[in-house]
Amino acid sequence: MEHVFVDTNIIIDLLAKREPFYKDAQDLFTLSDKKEIQLCISSLSFANAYYSIVKHHKDVDAKKFLTKFKVLVTVLPLDDKAIELALASDFNDFEDGLQYFIAMDNEADCIITRNKKDFKNAKIPVMTAGEFMKK
Repeated sequence: MEHVFVDTNIIIDLLAKREPFYKDAQDLFTLSDKKEIQLCISSLSFANAYYSIVKHHKDVDAKKFLTKFKVLVTVLPLDDKAIELALASDFNDFEDGLQYFIAMDNEADCIITRNKKDFKNAKIPVMTAGEFMKK
């Protein structure tokens, strides 16, 4: 089974139903629901998703959304190794560096993001949700 690492922006596209990105994110997570792929996210993304959702919904509702969402993904830990590698890397965005090194440490087959340019030196394929769905 393909192990796909999902960046925070795709998660928020799904949970916040952000247009015009929602459909591609929904299709991606549907593959996970059908057990056709394994979607992985970082624990950092899970926290960021909560923060984003709770801005527009009550805490209890945000937790309900995330409880339903969690069954679709494997949550990967943010550890000292990823932090050290991100700090020493040439990533312009520290969070993207963290995401990348978590994906690499967990042997993800690819990274799905809307900001491909942020992962320009990646050693694994980086694509949008739409590109992934077309392959």
